[in-house]
Amino acid sequence: MSAAEPDVPGVDPTVPSVARMYDYYLGGKDNFPSDRAAAEKIIAIVPEVRETARDNRAFIGKAVRLMAEQGVRQFLDIGAGLPTRENVHQVAQRVVPDARVVYVDNDPIVLTHARALLADNPHTLAAWGDITDPAAILGDPRVRGHLDFTRPVGLLASAVLHFVPGDQRTSDIVKALRAPLVPGSHLLISHFYAPDADDPKVRAGQRVYAGTRPGALIARSLRQLAAYFDGLSVLEPGLVPVKSWRPDSELDRQVTVDLGVPALVGAVGRVP
Repeated sequence: MSAAEPDVPGVDPTVPSVARMYDYYLGGKDNFPSDRAAAEKIIAIVPEVRETARDNRAFIGKAVRLMAEQGVRQFLDIGAGLPTRENVHQVAQRVVPDARVVYVDNDPIVLTHARALLADNPHTLAAWGDITDPAAILGDPRVRGHLDFTRPVGLLASAVLHFVPGDQRTSDIVKALRAPLVPGSHLLISHFYAPDADDPKVRAGQRVYAGTRPGALIARSLRQLAAYFDGLSVLEPGLVPVKSWRPDSELDRQVTVDLGVPALVGAVGRVP
């Protein structure tokens, strides 16, 4: 931690972390027994959660590549999680070798691993920050020093806003994050959706996540999620399950989009 960095909470290995649970879903090794135990409870409730995590990573990769091809040269990934294959900087820098990327997370283990991965990449850095305090993220001198907000930015909030309780609070966070984005910028969001918040599986999953850090899992409606993109030009195919966002295979393209069941949905909007 640098002298300029805010106080970062320590790691309590007995409390499951959503970032490390996600790492476990993806087959990673950077997790503790408490993370694995909580993740296995979710897998028992939703056996397809591992596939959903992989689909979300694929969604991010396709969207970042598209942004880079459309002229975005800098990216801010909030709630980035532990490094995996096909991270934002790897995808973007294949298109634009000098693309600049800032990863932000509030998990100290995430920062440790990210900084080790990025030690030899001068165009990419990792900073501590919490999505519940967007002003601190956007005002962080390291973020401001690395990204030029007078030029387009690809801002990612993938699978993180559903851990923030309070619908108005979450809406305000998105508005604050969108505020500095100039025309040509893009906003990517993926979020847990449920057509019925009282679905027994949804409630069971929420009970597991209540025991994690940050302690909540919020299902929101399509109407609520679509509102995050008000005023933006939403790219085709719109707000859909992440598996159905521009699928690569013919088999996946033939799958009917089913919004009658809980899902991780995502969209990308362009600032006009």
